[in-house]
Amino acid sequence: MFAVVASICFWMPADAGAGQLQVAAAADLTFVFKDVAAKFEKETGSQVKLTYGSSGNFFSQIQNGAPFDVFFSADVSFPKRLAAAGLIEPGTIYNYARGEIVIWVPNASKLDLSKGLSVLLDPAIRKIAIANPIHAPYGAAAIAALQHDKIFDQVKSKFVLGENISQTAQFVQSGNADVGIVALSLALAPAMKTRGRYVIVPPDDYPPLIQAAVIIKSSPNKELAKKFLEFIKQPGTVALMARYGFTLPEAMAAADHGGSMAAPH
Repeated sequence: MFAVVASICFWMPADAGAGQLQVAAAADLTFVFKDVAAKFEKETGSQVKLTYGSSGNFFSQIQNGAPFDVFFSADVSFPKRLAAAGLIEPGTIYNYARGEIVIWVPNASKLDLSKGLSVLLDPAIRKIAIANPIHAPYGAAAIAALQHDKIFDQVKSKFVLGENISQTAQFVQSGNADVGIVALSLALAPAMKTRGRYVIVPPDDYPPLIQAAVIIKSSPNKELAKKFLEFIKQPGTVALMARYGFTLPEAMAAADHGGSMAAPH
């Protein structure tokens, strides 16, 4: 078993005024949502306050009354559970993306990523960074993929757990881990793209990471929240998300063809 990292939960207080939107965003959106929010602010004149973290922690915070208007989860299960608890605006769940996991190493690493997940069996590896699977969907996906390839038991003692997928990426970037299983969106971001290389884990190796957004029932800014969700659905925003490896769930499902291991990037 892996140890549970103590969660650090926080949120920004809601600002007065209808022109400011409080958005809880899964950590895999850290880079792309900076661009998305900037574009939305430019087009509407409204302000978007972004708070990043693990989807499970946000789920707990929203249950406890955190003042968010919109929740962008890395797993549709959390919005569905909020819906079952009567905490969302009815009919607002939107599956905005399907995420993917990759194996990432710094440029200086000698690991052969063409081996796929089996590279994690290399005895030279001391630490493997994954997100805490208790509340981070990308961590749960990593565990599922390792179990699918029947190597989980051999590597679990080497895990270093990030509080969310962004912290997981930081662990391997900083050298606190030799290799990490991180979000494709982070591997494609400028901060990591030039500092390392990655290989995509076949999507068939783990349950689909269907990411969903929802408007919170207690939001005082529901109209602005609806505008933001509509903005996410626009072709220009979809194309921007695609540059960070996010595909609409329907398009991803149509493109699946056996899940062969991609070549390292």
